[in-house]
Amino acid sequence: MTGRYYEEFAEGDRIEHEKRRTVSEADNQRFCDMTMNQQPLHLDAAFASDTQFGERIVNGLYTMSLGVGLTIPETTDGTIVANLAYDDVSHPKPVFHGDTLRAVSTVTEKRETSDGERGVVTMHVEVFNQSDEVVCSFDRTVLSLKRPGGEGGED
Repeated sequence: MTGRYYEEFAEGDRIEHEKRRTVSEADNQRFCDMTMNQQPLHLDAAFASDTQFGERIVNGLYTMSLGVGLTIPETTDGTIVANLAYDDVSHPKPVFHGDTLRAVSTVTEKRETSDGERGVVTMHVEVFNQSDEVVCSFDRTVLSLKRPGGEGGED
């Protein structure tokens, strides 16, 4: 387990995630197939060549999902009860096949649950391409476990 317990999050923490992933055509194709999203902008090279992008773009929901996945090891791996919400999703730049993505999370809010047994943590996640352009951003709210035995205390 490498994720953080509730007590280990602090508002303002900026977490630069180590993992990166280069998005392949196969990644995009499989995601579109699994989600039954047959938008030609994602799948049809001839169609996409006549758009403002000039080529196929990666499905935005894949980009967001990958962004979540990239954040897991340093935030919630083994310490999460549930993802509660994804809010304020934005895709300011397109992602293309061959782009390499990385993520940064900033803790924006935390509070204990009403029973004091767990904690709710909200992080603002930014996904960057290899040119350090933000290609996706969103707020991710999680229900987090507290450290077993109450160790670590509240900050």
